[in-house]
Amino acid sequence: MENLTYNSAILQLEGLKVSEQFVNPVFVMLLIFYVILIVMNCGIIMVIAAHRNLHEPMYLLFCNLTFNDIFGNTITMPRLLLDILREPSQRTISYPECGIQAFGVQMFGATSHIILMTMAFDRYVAICNPLRYTTIMSNKSVITLSVSAWVVPLFFVFILLGLTYRLNRCRTFIPNPYCDNASLFKLSCDDVTINNVYGLTYTVLLLVFSLGSITLTYIKITVVCLTSKSKALNSRALKTCSTHLIVYLIMFLSGIVVILLHRFPAYSDYRKLFSLLFYIVPSISNPVIYGLQCTELRHALIQVLRFKKTRQGKIFSQ
Repeated sequence: MENLTYNSAILQLEGLKVSEQFVNPVFVMLLIFYVILIVMNCGIIMVIAAHRNLHEPMYLLFCNLTFNDIFGNTITMPRLLLDILREPSQRTISYPECGIQAFGVQMFGATSHIILMTMAFDRYVAICNPLRYTTIMSNKSVITLSVSAWVVPLFFVFILLGLTYRLNRCRTFIPNPYCDNASLFKLSCDDVTINNVYGLTYTVLLLVFSLGSITLTYIKITVVCLTSKSKALNSRALKTCSTHLIVYLIMFLSGIVVILLHRFPAYSDYRKLFSLLFYIVPSISNPVIYGLQCTELRHALIQVLRFKKTRQGKIFSQ
């Protein structure tokens, strides 16, 4: 019979199952990935902030994505790195801390989708209505889209976690590397039908709406490109849209796999792997893909690197 502990303030995280001989290599590898993604995303934000020619809607909206990547990884990775070095029995976390982490995890996923939708809308206006671009994508519009990308998921995630916090807990073990909503409400022995219905409805609507809006946007962009005789327009559309689409597909596919594997406990190890990929892969690939594909951003990054190299050369020569 299962040993039940009601409303315990301390929970047990399973963390990653790593053999003793691989603990240090895995820790170093994840730490390197974390440092790289933080440096790259912070670097992108600073470059955009420092160059006035990059103060355009596309890059300002992209800053939301880089900030969200920093936020999402910081809410999970430091704790995960500490747990790798701990014995499984010592991987404990307080319920309030677990709840905060779950809130951040859900915010990261939802905000990623909405930010990418706003970026798709920006590309649609730029390519399909170029003459009205500055009017439609004004400073006010960019601020409204940016605020909405954070406030809308905040509202729905608040309800999602509120439904979970009301439940009584009779278990303490979380078979996951970090806390999320699904892991929290599975701790309860109460009726979680409302949680399942709302969570499933919220997830389906988010995925369908984001996938549907982005698909519709790109269909319209494709039609404009096919009917246009401008090679410059087609080349610009291909570069910016392919970049955005790659970022979205990486995030969408890794996220959908995690959601599906939550329904199959037998594949928990695969779920853990994909849950890490959901954070690491998009967060590292986003600045790389945009940095290489966006001409203005690439030139700004090159200028920064050349300036640092020249400055270092002068220092060493003195």
